[in-house]
Amino acid sequence: MTDTTAQLPLLRRTVRPEWIDYNGHMSEAFYVLVFGYATDAMMIETGLHAGYRESTGCSLYTVEAHIRYLSDVAEGSQLVVRTRMLGADAKKARFTHEMYVVESTGEGAAEPAPDATPVATTELLALHVDQNAGRTTPFPDEIRERLTGLAEPAPEWAGRSIATVGG
Repeated sequence: MTDTTAQLPLLRRTVRPEWIDYNGHMSEAFYVLVFGYATDAMMIETGLHAGYRESTGCSLYTVEAHIRYLSDVAEGSQLVVRTRMLGADAKKARFTHEMYVVESTGEGAAEPAPDATPVATTELLALHVDQNAGRTTPFPDEIRERLTGLAEPAPEWAGRSIATVGG
């Protein structure tokens, strides 16, 4: 198992005023936006960057996502997102993002403590798609090996479905 926190950098963002909704905290759309930035950062680090997309016509397409909103986030909060690769095969990648609010230090945002509780999480399934052909295609070996080399056990919350309500 590889230590992904050492290999996939943490994403850092500050909650902007326009991200605040009528309830006085970060709107759900902006959690998704920040998680999208974290996916972009993961793609850059694993070789699926803009140059790769331009030269191959291939990219990752998110086909499933499960978001948990766990705590309100205020304007000006310092966010840190940790990405964990859970696995990959020939054409698919499964990964999570965990969003934390951290204290700002003189040198920028601190890192979340090992036992910190996230304010939101998302689990994603993405397919490697040849955009010109309009269908999935296998990852190049070096990218698939990078993704699988980053794989770690899923956190306890991953793999859950949305609870049913009523009768």
